[in-house]
Amino acid sequence: MINGVSARPLRTIPDPRGSIRHMLRRDWPEFNEIGEVYFSYVESGAIKAWRKHTRMVMQLAVPVGAVTVVLYDARPTSSTYKELTEYHVGTDDHAKYILLTVPPGIWNGFKGISQASSLVVNCASILHDPDEAESAPMDSLKIPYSWT
Repeated sequence: MINGVSARPLRTIPDPRGSIRHMLRRDWPEFNEIGEVYFSYVESGAIKAWRKHTRMVMQLAVPVGAVTVVLYDARPTSSTYKELTEYHVGTDDHAKYILLTVPPGIWNGFKGISQASSLVVNCASILHDPDEAESAPMDSLKIPYSWT
């Protein structure tokens, strides 16, 4: 596992009228300050990659559908520098419903692996700042990963 990344199992409370899904509690050690919460839809088979934040801690969950989340440690001083990790996050049978906490300096990308749209929720530690993140194309040579 990449240094500083955590994957906490989350609860789903079944209810015949519609389930309840936990995401984040302030009494958990993963909890960070919340600058904003935003939602990102990922269509089936669509790839949203790559992005690396310089200050933001991302706290991600996928309460609808499932995505593959790929993380690549680009922090030269990290004990897991150049390590790559893949997670299948969500509520479909082939994924795990987890809270994925990603510190700054980690390249990240998503691929929709559900048959329908998936919903990624980020409880971001800071307000959106367009100058705070770096983007790269999905086939960037900076990240040793192939989406195909």
